[in-house]
Amino acid sequence: MQYSKKCANIQSSVTLAIDAKAKAMRAAGADVVGFGAGEPDFATPHYIVEAAIDALKDGKTKYTAAAGMPLLREAVADFTNKNLGTAYRGENVVISNGAKQALFNALQALCNPGDEVLLFSPYWVSYPELIKMADAVPVFVPTKAEERFAPDLDAFERAISGKTKAVILNDPCNPTGAVFPESALRKIADLAEKHDFAIIADEIYDALVYDGAVHFSVTQINDAIRERTVLINGMSKAYAMTGWRMGYSLSCPALAKRMASLQSHATGNPNTIAQVATLAALTHENPEFPSMLAEFDRRRRYMVETVNTIPGLSAFLPSGAFYVMVSIQGLIGKRCHGRTIDSSLTFAELLLDETKTAVVPGAPFGAEGYIRLSYATDIANIQKGLARIRQFAEGVLSSC
Repeated sequence: MQYSKKCANIQSSVTLAIDAKAKAMRAAGADVVGFGAGEPDFATPHYIVEAAIDALKDGKTKYTAAAGMPLLREAVADFTNKNLGTAYRGENVVISNGAKQALFNALQALCNPGDEVLLFSPYWVSYPELIKMADAVPVFVPTKAEERFAPDLDAFERAISGKTKAVILNDPCNPTGAVFPESALRKIADLAEKHDFAIIADEIYDALVYDGAVHFSVTQINDAIRERTVLINGMSKAYAMTGWRMGYSLSCPALAKRMASLQSHATGNPNTIAQVATLAALTHENPEFPSMLAEFDRRRRYMVETVNTIPGLSAFLPSGAFYVMVSIQGLIGKRCHGRTIDSSLTFAELLLDETKTAVVPGAPFGAEGYIRLSYATDIANIQKGLARIRQFAEGVLSSC
């Protein structure tokens, strides 16, 4: 029997694979420190949990509309309009099973076989696979570490072709933590209009910015840009609701209708109880967010300061999200226990085996020579893990 060629070409998520191995080791009794999956270690705010409990008690356990409860769709539109000064309505919104499904919906609804979708590199590991699942082709536009991974607009314009259907903008960016300048976003929007391609704006980390950085959305430019943009967001990061699987998209009504139709056959409506909880989250102030953001900031500073004292490693201070891209180029080519550290994957494997510390290799993000560390874990774990990484790096260099 032959299986789908499309599925044969899809790579599994390295971030989740590393995290799964670390969890398996921990379950077997090992003292593992994980810097892997991007999941806040904070509990979901109490008022959101109470809304879900009330929904269960009130029997709100039936199907909703495939695109989500109308009241929630209106609430998402209102919430977005309040934050961005836009003019969305419920008809622009599709509620999905996490932001990842919203991205899947957008690419499936936009792309035809052979279309090209532009990605700034480094990129989130799922983007190329989601593009390939839509029978399209990912086209990578490299950015430079010395420019803090800001969009390279000249390279971007050169990458545009007659097959370009869309660009994905992840801002703030996973894995780099880069926050895109407004001027760069305006230039990208101009090129999208000139060459008639769509913008998929993944802004799941929009609330997590530091040092006075301001997140600017392309949807704020004008109505014409908003019409050609699919805005993606969700509840996982700012509300610590990863397991609730609540994401959403905002787009022109015609595209939203197509995505809702697709979703109706793929999964049906998102979880009803989680929708009720999300409605509560978006229609009330979140009193716990400021302290969460302040703690992320403290961890961010400590992590970067410490990394830059470890021999062979270096990092710059990111402006958003909760990740630090760490250069390991000072250790590439060195040997450890008979193995040459010839890649970020080898580094990550050796580090986990030797020190029980899980990091994510940069190669799947399009960033060979780097690893990604998440500071969405408590400061004690960060201190312990970085001490182990220091010991590993010093051991590697001393044995050369």
